[in-house]
Amino acid sequence: MHLIIDGYGGDAHKLADAELVRALLERVPLEIGMVKIAPSYVCRYEGPKPSDWGISGFVLIAESHLSVHTFPERGLLWADIFSCKSFDADRLVGAVREAFSLREARVTLLGRGLECSEVLFPAGVREASP
Repeated sequence: MHLIIDGYGGDAHKLADAELVRALLERVPLEIGMVKIAPSYVCRYEGPKPSDWGISGFVLIAESHLSVHTFPERGLLWADIFSCKSFDADRLVGAVREAFSLREARVTLLGRGLECSEVLFPAGVREASP
């Protein structure tokens, strides 16, 4: 599954908060049943236009990755969650909307890699916890 969230009308202070982005990336994998395999990485970006600055972060999970990119002055957020196994997309969209006080979210859900999930995670076999 590949969940794409284009968020609009977010709270500028929350979108500018690198620690909020980090906290979201640290807690969400467990909440959606994924295995985090590395610490999250978050940085501030400043582009050539003053309004292009923002916070970007990602975390690697055994199932793939999560990433978040914010643009505080524009009230925008882009997030991608890609996993070779299914997860509760509605729960994740709700967590992102709430964390950044998004007024709107355009959500796209793509079925990617699902044909491989039985090969990678056969029935009755559980993934190892870190």
